[in-house]
Amino acid sequence: MRRTYVWDPVVRLFHWSLAAGFAANALITDPEGDLHLYIGYGVAALVAVRVLWGMTGSRYARFSSFPPDPGAAAGQLSDIATGRVRRHLGHTPLGALMIYNLLLTVSGIALTGWLMTTDMFWGIEWPEELHEALAAWAEFSVVLHVAAVLFESRRTKVNLARAMVTGYKEMPGTSAETRQCAHSGKTRPDPGS
Repeated sequence: MRRTYVWDPVVRLFHWSLAAGFAANALITDPEGDLHLYIGYGVAALVAVRVLWGMTGSRYARFSSFPPDPGAAAGQLSDIATGRVRRHLGHTPLGALMIYNLLLTVSGIALTGWLMTTDMFWGIEWPEELHEALAAWAEFSVVLHVAAVLFESRRTKVNLARAMVTGYKEMPGTSAETRQCAHSGKTRPDPGS
């Protein structure tokens, strides 16, 4: 087992704070109440910090380490279908697409929520309808994200949720089997997989 520090405190704090804020606004707070509004502003601030950290942060936090790559995502789906296991120190290609999806969706939710508080858009239906549609899409995406984390943790034998708590990924196999591929952030597939 090789233990590698991957997720810095900013990434981990962002992840769990965003999850808590989104869950609170989606499941607990009154959508018409001040608390919903304040949590929404907090979530927007979290996304802004994450975007800045994505440009200046640690290696695996930077967007350059996980660019959106539909071809690589298709390759990961192919790996899943064929039973091949490729472990990634950073985000997987499908995980990267989910991160961009959630960042954009949550930004849209925050923007439409704010628009509803302005005089210009007060009482106009489309910002509220778009806000609700984006919230529904985010809820679906979160369920898919959690299911994918559980599935990939079991399939790759890397506890992804624990890594997002501790910051360390524990990669099974010998050091030769888990050697990082150059420039990709991936590790080599297990022999015989």
